[in-house]
Amino acid sequence: MAEDVVRPRATPMDAFQLAKKHWLNTQKLNLGELAEELGVSRATLFRWIGNKDLLMGEIMWSIYKPTVYDARRDCAGEGVEYVVNVFRQVNTAIINMTAMRNWLHADSQYAISILSSKSCAFHSRMVELNTELLKQETDKGLMHPSMNIDSLSYFMCRIGESCIFSEMILGQEPDLDQLEDACNAVRILLGGRQSVTPA
Repeated sequence: MAEDVVRPRATPMDAFQLAKKHWLNTQKLNLGELAEELGVSRATLFRWIGNKDLLMGEIMWSIYKPTVYDARRDCAGEGVEYVVNVFRQVNTAIINMTAMRNWLHADSQYAISILSSKSCAFHSRMVELNTELLKQETDKGLMHPSMNIDSLSYFMCRIGESCIFSEMILGQEPDLDQLEDACNAVRILLGGRQSVTPA
């Protein structure tokens, strides 16, 4: 007689990975279904994740942070142009991400609360990650910002969000022409010269 197969006990990392998989596939999270699939109680799941908002913030961060590091590795240039190139590549990747676009379209208010609200850690971590890049280029002597770097980093992140959230703010789909205008705004903030596109 074959022995019964013992199901491995789920872990907090299992919960996170399954939640991320569900979100990427459906752009939704049902914690009851997640607990059932993991074979744990809702109380156990909440002890692991804190709450739905914290879990969503971690999912977003697990997508955003590697995107930033990929851009830092791939982009050419130095100083202002390097920072602008990273800004462009990161925001292009987010704008073109189907799961993100679907989520912003279907549940915009909740998405904004996770991505840009002070009540969620995602935005402050995003600013800190950007500040790290600005300090790196400034410490190399490749940039000479005319304002406080922390404030500059915050403004840069808000400019990027204005492109990503343009459907909610302006009633129009995000587009790469608008993003290029945002890149020019960032370039000017950083002390570089505006890029002029030939007519």
